[in-house]
Amino acid sequence: MLLKRPHASSPAPRAIARWLLIVAAMVFLMVVVGGITRLTESGLSMTRWEPVSGTIPPLTDKAWAAEFASYQATPEYQKINRGMDLAGFKRIFFWEYLHRLIARTIGIVFALPLLWFWWRRNIPSGYGGRLVGLLALGGLQGVIGWWMVASGLIDRPDVSHLRLATHLLMALFIFACTIWTALDLRGSGRPARLGLRSLALILVLAVQIMLGAFTAGLDAGYAYASWPKMGDSWFPEGGWHQGWSLLANAVDNPVVVQFIHRWFAWIAAAAVVTMAVRASRRRAKGAAHALATIVAVQIALGIATLLTGVDIVIAVAHQAVAALLLATMVYAAHRIGRGAR
Repeated sequence: MLLKRPHASSPAPRAIARWLLIVAAMVFLMVVVGGITRLTESGLSMTRWEPVSGTIPPLTDKAWAAEFASYQATPEYQKINRGMDLAGFKRIFFWEYLHRLIARTIGIVFALPLLWFWWRRNIPSGYGGRLVGLLALGGLQGVIGWWMVASGLIDRPDVSHLRLATHLLMALFIFACTIWTALDLRGSGRPARLGLRSLALILVLAVQIMLGAFTAGLDAGYAYASWPKMGDSWFPEGGWHQGWSLLANAVDNPVVVQFIHRWFAWIAAAAVVTMAVRASRRRAKGAAHALATIVAVQIALGIATLLTGVDIVIAVAHQAVAALLLATMVYAAHRIGRGAR
């Protein structure tokens, strides 16, 4: 017996909001696993983009041998990992496979309930286009992910840090938009206004996250494992490439990128504190206290990441807390935009 689509609209904003928060939590998990994938140098272990068939990992010795042979043809294996055995390959393959599997799962968890809510006419007026847009952004993120991986499969033994930053920022943009939409729906579908000041403060944090992606992509975190100075100097002698332009040094020079990421952090922290003050004035004290606490933890994690020589657990926590800080900034901005009581 075929399901009959309801004739009358029956909006279910609260149910949709809960579903979106589940999706946001999954995106957060994907960001964390993505950080592990980067730090374990696992991102180039899968040399093909197979959105459907790639869901099934190698299951036989022959399949594993073929997958390993594909990896052995890459610049990363030939220039960095030559001599790696099959067991070592399986370890890095696991993280990239898990990262892609989570991405596919998010697509299913988003698309199927969206179709159900549309069929049941549960989507409130004005939200259909927004939800379809989020789904489209998720598909675009998959393309960006492969575009990033492809940059490390031809001539260079690693991915482009610019493409890595694009991939991370798109993931966090989807994360933030999903949370904002869920918060709108929890308010009975009444959209909050994102003011220019709140947007500017969030963008300052986004710049710092972008610099963090540059730092990770260039392995710039390993350049100097000391703080607050870089070695014995505030800026090391010879760290600036004289033959490069200002932009090239700021974007492509690992020493300069680490220096900028270190000190722009205080500008980002000031933006977070400003948002906290604004939230407190709007009687959103919970958001204000959360922002103050999380930004302090994030600064401590950033310093610890340097001092430990980029310990993987601390570095992954640093990326995870960056995502949590962004989520809290979005929450505070939403409370401000709605006029917190």
